[in-house]
Amino acid sequence: MTDLNECRKQIDDIDEQILNLLNNRAEIVMEIAEVKKRDNVSFYIPEREKAIVDRLKSLNKGRFPNETLEVVFKEIFCASLTLEQPSAIKIAHLGPQATFTHQAALKQFSAACVFLPVASIKKVFETVEAGEADYGVVPIENSNEGIVNYTLDMFIDFGLNIFSEILLTVKHNLLSKTSERVSIKKIYSHPHATAQCRLWLESNMLGVPIFDSPSTAEAASLASLEEGAAAIASDVAAKIYNLNFIEKQIEDNKNNITRFLVISGKSHPKTGNDKTSIMFTLKDEPSALHSILSPFKKFRINLTKIESRPSKKKVWDYIFFVDLEGHIEDKKVNKALNDVKKHCLYMKVLGSYPQSAI
Repeated sequence: MTDLNECRKQIDDIDEQILNLLNNRAEIVMEIAEVKKRDNVSFYIPEREKAIVDRLKSLNKGRFPNETLEVVFKEIFCASLTLEQPSAIKIAHLGPQATFTHQAALKQFSAACVFLPVASIKKVFETVEAGEADYGVVPIENSNEGIVNYTLDMFIDFGLNIFSEILLTVKHNLLSKTSERVSIKKIYSHPHATAQCRLWLESNMLGVPIFDSPSTAEAASLASLEEGAAAIASDVAAKIYNLNFIEKQIEDNKNNITRFLVISGKSHPKTGNDKTSIMFTLKDEPSALHSILSPFKKFRINLTKIESRPSKKKVWDYIFFVDLEGHIEDKKVNKALNDVKKHCLYMKVLGSYPQSAI
């Protein structure tokens, strides 16, 4: 029979080995910090953390679950970042806490960072441009509802770069202080969340009044203060406001994905799997848009998105926003954009950054 004391002794020996390896890793982290200082490289590169975790998951053939492996290494990254850069990195995001933008920020950035919830998308841009935050996180589009035009407008007014993107699967839950669905007398929700859960609500909560809230996080906050109230909100909201799950994932479309942008005064180095975002206005001449698009065809560059917005300066004058595959440092991308610029009244490269995945 297995001897418990012997098993515990083996665990103690393994824990000591882990401790020694963590300290060895910390020494190398400090060496890397010196190199980054010398070469003026950003201390925090989330894509490097993701690459490490993805590699370890692919190598993991044992019993230790990959989901927990990711949590463990996020804590290791957090401690390492604190060693490299003692002053915490600050992240501004559309608040309050527990919004989906906050959730996206938590997905992208280490727990060692300081998260600053602000009241508007414009305030995120202002906070980063003023140097009060190192990065900002803002929503840019939803797979069901399309582009967030206000975010596009901010790139006209501010001189910040897109540093990276985050794709987040939006999961709505019915949350409440109570544990029984029959006890719920009212529901708080943001109108977008209500719309995305319409079929489930009609089938399961017909007759229960729904009250609009400025955000799903605010809805959760209200539900936490009232008996018989519920909220449609995220997993993070359930944790922050200590609410029970009445029903998980009540969204009608299970492929509900929101794309967020990380904005910064910094530029992201080339990774080999990048996209570039630009904005431009056209010259008032025949076939102007065709002239703009031709260089992309010539250099075989795939456009993944094209949107237009009124310039608000002249009637029927538009600003175009385009996402294309490749990095500004790629020769063919650089040549194509130089050709495009010849046909523009104005062109701005918003940033080159790694393509994200769910």
